[in-house]
Formats: sequence, structure tokens, C-alpha cells
Amino acid sequence: MITRGCSSVAGVLFMMVIAGLLLEVSPARAQDKNKPVTGKIPNKVMDALKAKFPNSRIDKWSKEKGANIVVYDIEFKQEGRKFEADIKEDGNIHNWEKAVEFKDLPPAVLKAVDTKYPKDSVKEIMEVTAVKNGKDELEGYEMVLECADKKEVEVTVAPDGKILEDSGEKK
Repeated sequence: MITRGCSSVAGVLFMMVIAGLLLEVSPARAQDKNKPVTGKIPNKVMDALKAKFPNSRIDKWSKEKGANIVVYDIEFKQEGRKFEADIKEDGNIHNWEKAVEFKDLPPAVLKAVDTKYPKDSVKEIMEVTAVKNGKDELEGYEMVLECADKKEVEVTVAPDGKILEDSGEKK
């Protein structure tokens, strides 16, 4: 009986030590999880992102090199909404996108997509805004559609309903 009591006291103490360790480790893990994923993003790029999107939380980013240009493609959330921004190495924003809902699309865009892909379902919609001479200019809506055959098609439609790009179009 005494042995049983000692082992249960030892068991309780052991559990308290483990619980204490978990409480110590959990906040550290939570901090790491919530820490921005900035890695080696140049200061000019980060400054441009924070100036345009002050409450952004970076999810992931990639560096893309083109002909004489380096662009950082940054995916982030701001106020619970998904965003993406392409920012040049010199800190100039090339364009940015934000997630929008189907109900928020202009009638001309809805009609164009429904005419071209009447049986397909919309999986994702991003409103694309180009930055030209420092001013935002709505370029169109980039959509990912799921076709009846379960293949995905990407379509970009201008605000007036003109299809600008279509990955499902036969060439």
C-alpha cells in the first residue's frame, strides 16, 4: 500500500514535470510557427510590401530571375484574406493579387466564364492589380476552374469580360 502511494506520488510528480516542459516548449513552437517567413528577402522588397500591406503575414515566397530582372513572388495573408505580390528587387511592386468571392465578380466576367466553361466549378479567384507608374490599375481576374474531367484550367478575364489567358484553350 505504501509502495503504491509512493509510485502514484512519483507518477504525479513525473506528470507535473512533463506538463511543465510542454508549457515551456509550446510557446516557443507557437512563436516559430507565427514568425514571418522572410529568409533572405531584401530590405527594399520588405519595405515595399510593408508600405503597401502593413498588416501582411508572409506564408511563403520565391525568387524568380528573368531577363535582367529579379522578382520576389510573395504569398501572404492580410486581415484574413489571401494575397500575392510580385515585387522587383529594387522595391517596385510589379503587381498584386487578392482573393475575391464569386459573387463579387463583375457581370461581364461572370458571363464570359459561364459561356466558355458552363459546367465547370470555380476553385479560386484572384483579382489582379498591376502597378503602373506608381498607380494601381485593375488588370483582371485570374481563376482556377475544375472541369468535369477533374482537370484544372486557369483563366484570366479582363473586367470587361474579354478572356486574356486560357490554359484550357486548344492550340
